[in-house]
Amino acid sequence: MNPDVQRELIPRDDALRLINALAGMKPRFIDAAEKWQLLDETGHVPASPSYAELIQHAADAQVLSRDVVQMTADFARTAHSKSRAGSAVLAHLATAATMSSHAVPRFAEAAEVALALSRPVLTSGEYLENRVVIDHATARAFLRRTSESLRDAAKELTAHLDFHRFFPASSPQKSAAPPPPGPSARHR
Repeated sequence: MNPDVQRELIPRDDALRLINALAGMKPRFIDAAEKWQLLDETGHVPASPSYAELIQHAADAQVLSRDVVQMTADFARTAHSKSRAGSAVLAHLATAATMSSHAVPRFAEAAEVALALSRPVLTSGEYLENRVVIDHATARAFLRRTSESLRDAAKELTAHLDFHRFFPASSPQKSAAPPPPGPSARHR
């Protein structure tokens, strides 16, 4: 195998391990985005959105984000992240880390505004309701985008594994014996 190509290949076991980690993480973000609903069945903000529930969304999003950021940091420290395929995977992971990190403060802001709704304020209640809805929906959108970036990283790794099949598996090099001498032109 060409040494340049061999350096570019992410070892199969490492790629499979990361694909499995991504496959386990991706649905957690989609499930959270679908499950953490703010609006009721009629599509309206509840009369008094629960601060406790909304701040819990922020706490849970922070746990999810921590896992993505850690995975991204771990991958960035590997030599694989500098290869062509590895840098593409790292770009998707970096996007996932950023998107997941943006979700946390938006959930926290939605909770803070919901708390303000429960107190008498000079600002219009409708304005505050709209802010809660927008902040919460934006946070959920960040979770969905995180899941999409994790999916894209897994696709990149899967395509890279397909690339592996075009090259023979590397095996320990045997000492190469010189080729047998060919027919000599002098012995005609």
